[in-house]
Amino acid sequence: MSELKTENSKLKTVQGLAALRHRDFRLYWFGQFVSVTGTQMQIAAINWHIYLLTKSSLALGGVGLVRVVPIVLCSLAGGVVADVFDRKRLMIVTQSSMMISAGVLAYLTASGLHSIWPIYGLTALASAAMAFDSPARQSLLPMLVPEEDFPNAASLGLAQFQASTVIGPALAGLLLAAHGPALIYAINAVSFLAVLVALFMIRASGNPGEGVAEAASLSWGSLVEGLRFVWRTPIIVQTMTLDFVATFFASATALLPIFAGTILRVGARGFGLLQASPAIGSVSATIVMARLGNIRRQGVTVVAAIAVYGAATVGFGLSRVFWVSVAMLAIVGASDTVSTVLRMTIRQLVTPNYLRGRMTSVNMIFFMGGPQLGEMEAGVVARFVGAPMSVISGGIGCLIGVAIAALKAKNLLAYQRSGEEVATKNMDGTNGSVTGL
Repeated sequence: MSELKTENSKLKTVQGLAALRHRDFRLYWFGQFVSVTGTQMQIAAINWHIYLLTKSSLALGGVGLVRVVPIVLCSLAGGVVADVFDRKRLMIVTQSSMMISAGVLAYLTASGLHSIWPIYGLTALASAAMAFDSPARQSLLPMLVPEEDFPNAASLGLAQFQASTVIGPALAGLLLAAHGPALIYAINAVSFLAVLVALFMIRASGNPGEGVAEAASLSWGSLVEGLRFVWRTPIIVQTMTLDFVATFFASATALLPIFAGTILRVGARGFGLLQASPAIGSVSATIVMARLGNIRRQGVTVVAAIAVYGAATVGFGLSRVFWVSVAMLAIVGASDTVSTVLRMTIRQLVTPNYLRGRMTSVNMIFFMGGPQLGEMEAGVVARFVGAPMSVISGGIGCLIGVAIAALKAKNLLAYQRSGEEVATKNMDGTNGSVTGL
């Protein structure tokens, strides 16, 4: 019996790392790990830098605004481009652009930067590059592994991202206290080399038109085709809408410098740990999900996870004890990871390869627009009622959104991994209009 348990344990471990058996995915995974760690260091440094320069919640919220505007303006075009051009080559261009932006920010800061406007401008440029990078990156991922290993690749990809968001802010907190933000911006610029090298070494084709009789073209018709697909697939609309509502109301990260500086009084190092706490919870959740394998009732699990996300956000807003706050943020990260992995898996598997870039670009408006607009909303509300009440009211708003989803998002609630026909039967629109939230 003990030998059987040992073998089962080994099998679960192998299954939990199945996607890493594929060379291209390994290269992609490690390159992204280094690059995203640098990016997360910079995100933390920018928030702290803005706070030091202004001491203003509105200025912190403005960071979210300058990130989201380029995404809204460029993401749909980015999706079409990702479905027309080689996705690897497109990523080389976008990653290089973000590397240059970080390098310029490092130079300006080291030269003595006293205004927030260059930070805003370079952040917006990097965000515009991200609007083209993200559809290409997410659409490339299913091309690096067989379909049966894609759910595991999605889990490991998110584990890599969340590990980076643990290590990055923690390192940023240490370096900010000792050296200031310029060094962090420089480290981020160098970190992009890792993913650029990986892209040059990947053997898999980045051509989105392989195996498709009629590839997409760089045209208005291609954009409309992508929008029509999303609109006629209810489960995609429902996951995107729920994601936007939850993250818009429950985005507390922009206010973490205020919590660290004036409410919990833990300084730059404590700020780094607060910034890393959601990722600590996320990594733990990812490890558990990888060992469990496929979750059958994925739709119900998504809704339940977002409810926990909102409740933990309320808990963080109420807390005045540092370690309780860390724990609440860890729960926020864990629940968000469960929801994100399942939503990403559902959307990518119900979307044909030649449409994945455009589907991802529409999702970007929801997935990235929600948190960034949420940061702006949190900053504005904090200006009038204080940071704690801003976070608490946002968590309550998230819970209200989940309650509405539980009543109306029938396609999502019915979805099971073994029965993808629940999601796909309405793709052609023959079953009526979209059932939104």
